[in-house]
Amino acid sequence: MTSAIRLGLVGIGKIARDQHLPAIEADAGFELVATASRHAQLEGIPAHSDVESMIAGGHGLEAVSLCTPPDGRYEQALVAIEAGLHVMLEKPPAATLSEIVDLAERARGKGVTLFTTWHSREAAAVEPARLWLADKRIDAVRITWKEDIRRWHPGQEWILAAGGFGVFDPGINALSIATRILPQPLLLDSAWMEVPQGRASPLAAQLEMRSGEAAVTAEFDFLQTGPQTWDIEIDTDAGTLRLSMGGSILHLPGEPERKAPDREYPRLYARFAELVASGGSDVDIRPLQLVADAFLLADRRTTSVFAF
Repeated sequence: MTSAIRLGLVGIGKIARDQHLPAIEADAGFELVATASRHAQLEGIPAHSDVESMIAGGHGLEAVSLCTPPDGRYEQALVAIEAGLHVMLEKPPAATLSEIVDLAERARGKGVTLFTTWHSREAAAVEPARLWLADKRIDAVRITWKEDIRRWHPGQEWILAAGGFGVFDPGINALSIATRILPQPLLLDSAWMEVPQGRASPLAAQLEMRSGEAAVTAEFDFLQTGPQTWDIEIDTDAGTLRLSMGGSILHLPGEPERKAPDREYPRLYARFAELVASGGSDVDIRPLQLVADAFLLADRRTTSVFAF
């Protein structure tokens, strides 16, 4: 038997506590030996204020998982890579395309694993949807991704700052699924985004794209109250496929819905362990490219002041 990978966790915020920590605790392939966070720590785990001191702390680290906001993550990942550690990145993987491309090159040069995670791709219905669509003609795609920023990101001012992505922080989850399951590449034709006065990142956006001959529309809203909406509908020559609840439920023409428990983050850590064992990397930047294209092309509209 091989020993567990000695892991350091960087960033002890909501996503780390809700998803990463339970996944790590349940995976015998990892041993959490240290953390780095400016404002939080975990009982019984050696804590540091930054990734540099964590690496220097004598914990025998082999890998790090970065759960910090994308702005500033490049510097943290670079320190880890240069120290010869394998790196797993929460989504979005970096603040810019240039940063993630450089990290991939540096990881390759150091012979370590770099894993850009897209957790929504690990939802139970995504792979069955991809397989069903593989031999179908795609006629149209409608993406509706609407959630409440105050519920999922309470008080997180960074998400509406420059480099915070705004509504594209959840919206990129939909794009990660679409780029995974559609047989043809996604290309952006036009877009608009609504940015609150005094903020840098949008609370709402709409993208008009194409995949082969099929029109693809994506509607993103960060002010959805009540029921939350994470749906993708795909019209094909065999009927309409629908993914709902972020890819956890699959509706196929003439079949009962397929549903399975949430295993997104356990699947991500299992994949990370596989990559480390094989000496490989998994760096897919297509969802981030589409968001970058949207910021380049979108008609930018200023809306009223937003406060948490």
